[in-house]
Amino acid sequence: MKLIKNLQTADILMLALCLIIILVAEYLFLTGDKLHGIFIGLWAPTLLGVMIYLKIIKNERR
Repeated sequence: MKLIKNLQTADILMLALCLIIILVAEYLFLTGDKLHGIFIGLWAPTLLGVMIYLKIIKNERR
């Protein structure tokens, strides 16, 4: 529960965006457009990596 309380609005939006990207990628992959599904599916971990990087920079400045 402590983790949920520490989430800010931007964090929630980024996580929601990652979830949407994963769902779209799965839809594309399962409907036969496998290459586009894989390409879009790689965006979610990239966004999560950027989110982690920004958190690290923010914590180092404190």
